[in-house]
Amino acid sequence: MLLQQPGRIGPLALRNRVVMAPMGTNYSTTDGLSTERDKQYYAERARGGVAMIMTEAMVVTEQARPHHNSLCVYHDRFIPGLAAIVDAIKRHGALVCGQLNHRGALLRRSVLDMEPVGPSAWTNPNTGDAVRPLTLPEIRTLQRLFVDAARRLQQAGYDGVELHAGNGYLFQQFFTARINHRTDNYGGSFDNRARLLLETVARVKDELPDFPLLVRLSAHEFCADSYTEEEIIALARRLERGGVAALDISGGSNESPQLSRYCIQTPSFPRGCLAPYAKPIKQAVTMPVLVAGRIVDVADAEAVLASGSADFISLGRALYADAHWCAKALGRVKAPIRKCIACNVCFERLTLEKDVCCVQNPMIGTEFEELSHAEPHLFRETAAGRDARRVLVLGAGVTGIETARIAAGRGHDVEVWEKSDRPGGQIHIATAAPDKSEVEPVWSYRWQAVQELGVAVRTGVSATSATVRAFRPDLVVVATGAVPRAAPFDLAALAPSVRVLHAWDYLANPGLIAAGAQVTIVGGGMVGLEAADLLRARGATSTVVEALPALAPDMARNNRLELIERLQASGVRTMTATPVVRADGTWLIVNNQDKIGNRIALGDCLVIATGPVANREPVAMLEAAGCEYVLAGDCWRPGDFLSCLRDAWMVALSVDTRFRAMSGSARPAEEQFKRIER
Repeated sequence: MLLQQPGRIGPLALRNRVVMAPMGTNYSTTDGLSTERDKQYYAERARGGVAMIMTEAMVVTEQARPHHNSLCVYHDRFIPGLAAIVDAIKRHGALVCGQLNHRGALLRRSVLDMEPVGPSAWTNPNTGDAVRPLTLPEIRTLQRLFVDAARRLQQAGYDGVELHAGNGYLFQQFFTARINHRTDNYGGSFDNRARLLLETVARVKDELPDFPLLVRLSAHEFCADSYTEEEIIALARRLERGGVAALDISGGSNESPQLSRYCIQTPSFPRGCLAPYAKPIKQAVTMPVLVAGRIVDVADAEAVLASGSADFISLGRALYADAHWCAKALGRVKAPIRKCIACNVCFERLTLEKDVCCVQNPMIGTEFEELSHAEPHLFRETAAGRDARRVLVLGAGVTGIETARIAAGRGHDVEVWEKSDRPGGQIHIATAAPDKSEVEPVWSYRWQAVQELGVAVRTGVSATSATVRAFRPDLVVVATGAVPRAAPFDLAALAPSVRVLHAWDYLANPGLIAAGAQVTIVGGGMVGLEAADLLRARGATSTVVEALPALAPDMARNNRLELIERLQASGVRTMTATPVVRADGTWLIVNNQDKIGNRIALGDCLVIATGPVANREPVAMLEAAGCEYVLAGDCWRPGDFLSCLRDAWMVALSVDTRFRAMSGSARPAEEQFKRIER
């Protein structure tokens, strides 16, 4: 296996070919100091087997903080906290490199009132903020700040430093002629546009000659007036001559969702999508090259390495989803990888100034992320000493199966009852629309685990007071999910010729609507838009009517924008700020900015996509049976996979303490991990 081969970056010896990409967390304090949560998060990924961890981008000046809770390195006071992170990482055998960044024109005034600065006067497409050109004295000051920050990383015990010169940030803004319109020595020609980065590299190498220096580049900007392949190759060669130890290849620019999706890819992007753009760079230099970009599982990583596109893979969101990706990939841990589904909830939360979360790994950044909690079935001999409880789970959707996986893995006697004739719950509709097959691992990872655990999952079972009492559960977990909300407007006058369906029904059975049909969808959230996307792919036309001023506001913006652009480009009509009043014959009566009581032709079918309501059908029965129960997932409060899986995980973990059945502490996590390795 190519992944497990050791490698080198300058003087650094890496134990395998997996490097953790620098990704934000918002786990630090609002003053930029590291926390115990930072240490725990990075340590778990080091324990999970990666060769080197690239800690998240740290700013070199207080005037350039991208988030309220970003890690910082612009003052010596940050050194002790960063040293603690380094110690936590190295305790598990991984190297650590720190990334330094300045977002320049992509700074947001809304975050700590930062002033966007860049090579030239410009307007940030994301925010509309005006950008002020940097003066020559400010450029020299910034270069000094990068050198000082690199020195602090070295003093904190880091093994190397990376300059972020990609993804649309300051160095890239200077390098791309579409943004850099300067007429001095930092603008115009290739040499001038590359000058800021090359001078900064030289200054770092002059003062820290033995400190390995890496540079991250966007191989392509994927837009009109992008720099050329020849230019990025020429820059790579200049960097190698300047003493750079390795290049870290990404793509795109975070200046807009249209370009950001090339660095934070959506499910429509192929696996290993940036490898073809990295390969010409790799072939042009002798130093090692790292590449990121939709590397989800072992086969993706092996294919990238085998293609000669890179020497190391740079894993980003995959390590949000599974801290132990590397140990599983290399066979040290006998469990399937929890695959990233490219939903981009992680990226969206950071943009909204929240701490990072992951749908596949709801316990990210907590003490419950460690292997003994994430894969409890690997430690069943430890669980055997507990006072096992009898747990009945009602509902075999994602929430119910995740509850069963954790509870059974921790040694409890678990059975799952499902009212319908098949397990899976909403996963069947979640994967129906185009490009949504990537969501499937949310289900298959968990379903495989409960099967291996031997959990009984009984379908076609309608629980009654008598059958539940006969089972004699210590705890019943109600995971019956949600049901579609009824149409929130009057349908009494609807013409019989117009069929009415819920979006869930259509997504579950696309054959219900024929190709060529004309459809009106009421509800422009994610489900309504995905129904429109499936109709488009199957040759039907649709109009989406949404009462709110925006479509699918809860979707991650990269994914949302791509979906909306695809729908509108294919002729799907979308109407926002348009509440529905009633149906009248073959017409929908709506209010909008143009007219009160406007009419929209319904066409052949009316699809309702106005959201779900909690299904708490078993509650009265359980109360009559006198059983202790807890609601989990959508039946408690309709949400998303993240909220459902977090509910399930924590409810299952609570079984031990709910009955005060702890029979002594388990062995330390490190000892447990070593036992699994053996």
